[in-house]
Amino acid sequence: MTRETIAPKELRLNAIRQWEDNWFLLSCGDFQKNTFNCMTISWGSMGVMWNKPIIQVVVRPTRHTYLFMEKYPDFTICTFGPRYKRILNILGSKSGREMDKINKSGLTAIPSIKVASPGFTEADLIIECRIIAKAPIRPEYFIDTSIGSNYPSKDYHTSYFGEIVHIEGQREQYT
Repeated sequence: MTRETIAPKELRLNAIRQWEDNWFLLSCGDFQKNTFNCMTISWGSMGVMWNKPIIQVVVRPTRHTYLFMEKYPDFTICTFGPRYKRILNILGSKSGREMDKINKSGLTAIPSIKVASPGFTEADLIIECRIIAKAPIRPEYFIDTSIGSNYPSKDYHTSYFGEIVHIEGQREQYT
């Protein structure tokens, strides 16, 4: 598969469908040091904040990836074709604390262009981000009280805002 550089303003992606139906793989850490983790995510956003193109991801403090998000200054999110759905389901439900889930998945981690966190050979789209802000989600700010039902264990996410610094994808699919 050939990926090419795509400028953030050229990216065409049905963000709601991608988040909700197809998911992303969030990776954080340092590829060169072989110290990174990943998890499948289906909540987040894409847009413009503080005059910068951003990806906003949320990670619960109970997730192993949270430790990496707190320690490292960047992350990637990747999309994959439909044949990877089962693998993404496993990567979202198993913990890197208990197993080498990346190795077990069969995915091939590769160095990114501008950040230390890895992308994956099998990805259709790799978006590299530099963390520029984070904010813990607080239940006292829920205006719609039904949101609280997503937190039966009171393990509220931290929201991470990543400035998009590089995108690689299949041009015919994403522009």
